[in-house]
Amino acid sequence: MGIFQAIRSALSGLNVTQTLPVDSVLIDVRSPGEFSQGHIEGSANCPVGDIANRIAAVCSDKSANIIVFCASGGRSSAARNVLISMGYAHVFNGGGVAGLARQLNKRLV
Repeated sequence: MGIFQAIRSALSGLNVTQTLPVDSVLIDVRSPGEFSQGHIEGSANCPVGDIANRIAAVCSDKSANIIVFCASGGRSSAARNVLISMGYAHVFNGGGVAGLARQLNKRLV
């Protein structure tokens, strides 16, 4: 495993041989303005700065698979750390919205 793969694996919560679970709750942690300009169909908007206060309304099941994502992966990495510290067990950093949409075969709306 190369250094960049190791870093991506550590930030995303994924082993490089794993894929994201398809039965996941999708949480877009970008701002409401960014979200309104295009988001993955079926995703919920929960900005990274509000995630601790708003996550229960989006997903109260701490054992659910959750994929957080943003524009490039930085904010979603921070959001993942917050959710893990709150006891959410299966949180994945999906990276950027466009790449994740392609990976999940979902439309941007």
